[in-house]
Amino acid sequence: MNRNWHPRQIWFRLMAPIDGPLLVMAGLLLLLALAMVTSASPERIGNQLLNMSVALVVMRLVAQVPPQRLMHMALPIYVGGVLLLIGVALFGDISKGARRWLNLGVMRIQPSEMMKIAMPLMLAWYFQRHEAFLRLRDYAIAALILLVPTALIARQPDLGTGILVFAAGFYVIFLAGLPWKIIAGMVMAAAAGAPLVWGLLHDYQRARIMTLLDPEKDPLGKGFHIIQSTIAIGSGGILGKGWGQGTQAQLEFIPERHTDFIFSVLAEEFGLLGNIALLIVYALLIGRGLMIAAEAATLFSRLLAGAITLIFFTYAFVNMGMVSGILPVVGVPLPFISYGGTALVTLFLGIGILMSIHRHRMLVQK
Repeated sequence: MNRNWHPRQIWFRLMAPIDGPLLVMAGLLLLLALAMVTSASPERIGNQLLNMSVALVVMRLVAQVPPQRLMHMALPIYVGGVLLLIGVALFGDISKGARRWLNLGVMRIQPSEMMKIAMPLMLAWYFQRHEAFLRLRDYAIAALILLVPTALIARQPDLGTGILVFAAGFYVIFLAGLPWKIIAGMVMAAAAGAPLVWGLLHDYQRARIMTLLDPEKDPLGKGFHIIQSTIAIGSGGILGKGWGQGTQAQLEFIPERHTDFIFSVLAEEFGLLGNIALLIVYALLIGRGLMIAAEAATLFSRLLAGAITLIFFTYAFVNMGMVSGILPVVGVPLPFISYGGTALVTLFLGIGILMSIHRHRMLVQK
């Protein structure tokens, strides 16, 4: 028998680029996702299995791509993403009052999703090119690279994706050594400009912020989502009501219970202990990502790995914050758990990049 088709060799070739700890953590999250989607919306479980399969294939393929090749692809991917965002602004399809999708004839795409990866790729590439001597001007150019697509996404409007794209780029700039004095100045400028930003927000965005401050003001309207979500989280207690036994979820009081508010379903059915278990898995996943970033061979790989890992944290923090009533509802899914294909593929694309960086950590980069 041909040695190339020996089962052990086939298995070795399949698993060679795979980082075990990352795969275990991601696998645990997928198992939990299957349980929660089955409970919250059982008719969607078939589609979610397909989404997971595609995401795992994407992870496996990207894990084989060397970081050097990713670096060479950074500029074309970023420019292509910006052009697609401009296309959305000019020709995009309008759905539910937002222009976020671009119809290419054979398929519809949401270009803002690709910017979650394109942004840290581009900025990591930029700082790699200027590694020898970083000046204040370089940080200013990096900020411009970050703000152009962020503004295009915010204009759609898509505040949730805009926050994630901005965070992905900011993490790269911060990890590249942005001085604390500049960060403090940015915070002060943001505080001073808050009244101006408030005037630029859409009516529904201002309503979300006001609802956060006082959801009881409109309990059957704009405050309904947050009120029902917090009731579900609190009613779970320590041990939860049991899988599939959550009254808020099963009686459909929780809105978008299979996507943005799936954490409320989890908290009601598995209680505080289930929440803690989820946080532990997230912490281990983020810790592994930061370890990979610390061991990376080049500045590009370190910045990219660090930004992708911190994006996982941002996803989780923003989602849990908004369904718990401490942040405005901005439409950010719970990472690896919420139902959906595009976000899940993007997340596993990030996992694949981390695996690639770890696999090539000892190689000399040119």
